[in-house]
Amino acid sequence: MAERLVGKAAPDFIMEMVSGDGKDFGKVNLSDYRGKWLVFFFYPLDFTFVCPTEITALSQAYDQFQALDAEVLGVSVDSVHSHKAWINTPKTANGLGTLQFPLASDITKSVSREYGVLIEEEGIALRGLFIIDPEGDLKYQVVNHNDIGRSVEETLRVLQALQSGGLCAMNWKPGDSNL
Repeated sequence: MAERLVGKAAPDFIMEMVSGDGKDFGKVNLSDYRGKWLVFFFYPLDFTFVCPTEITALSQAYDQFQALDAEVLGVSVDSVHSHKAWINTPKTANGLGTLQFPLASDITKSVSREYGVLIEEEGIALRGLFIIDPEGDLKYQVVNHNDIGRSVEETLRVLQALQSGGLCAMNWKPGDSNL
């Protein structure tokens, strides 16, 4: 059984990454996001079919995340070179185009394993999404089967609920009172 992560310090990481414009390589680690909220999501593989719908939707909503003092970071087990090629491939050819956030490479699969989303026998990650608060504590996680894409609207709603500072009833939405 996987260890519970929500309510604990988020597992630390250091990974290679490529910038959202597909031009620069670098390293990214959890401490880079100290003081901000982080929407940290895993997807199975580059050049697949559901993944670009999620990644581009999150990129299109990036300004909304920024307005909530949140950053976004995507990660898969592919190399940074694969990420760069995918970003630089036109959308008409199943590419991503420019993104507003970086893509990290968990080529060793250690981060996917730490976050409990690695499918060991396949060597890929499930669709896991984690919200980490400015102090580095993991506040939310959702893990989907790889056939099912996630919802940007739900991610934004949950982020706002976490930031509201109170108890949020079922179907809480921004503007509703806390319990």
